[in-house]
Amino acid sequence: MPDVTLGRTIEKILSKVRKEKGSEIAKESLSRTISPLGSTGLESSTSSTFQSMPEKVYLKALPLRSIEDVNLIKQEVKAGNILIVRVSPLAKKSIDDVKRAVTELCDFTESVGGDIARLGEERVVITPSFVRIWREKADVSESDSTVA
Repeated sequence: MPDVTLGRTIEKILSKVRKEKGSEIAKESLSRTISPLGSTGLESSTSSTFQSMPEKVYLKALPLRSIEDVNLIKQEVKAGNILIVRVSPLAKKSIDDVKRAVTELCDFTESVGGDIARLGEERVVITPSFVRIWREKADVSESDSTVA
């Protein structure tokens, strides 16, 4: 069951980085996900990261085989592509390198206004600033049922 352990490790890293960034980012993310059909608040962050919307956006799946692959991932996100990164190849070599790589990718993603989340047990999805990852909040559905 190394995949379950890897998934927990990735989630711990992502949670730790989110907690360190403070509640300001959480409030900003929440305001962007509340109105899916209206204004998303992405206009200001998009213009600061990209001169214009890329003509084509690709969804790419890449393996993270070494810590040097982080630079390729950063270039792809800067180009406006959405990445699904499989971290298990690097995890087989060094879990410390996985922690370092995921932390660096979290910091980078925040700096460009993008989004990052765990996808299953051994994958991470990273998006540019004009794409947000939807996260289901269990607390919201519980509070809705108690209000009625």
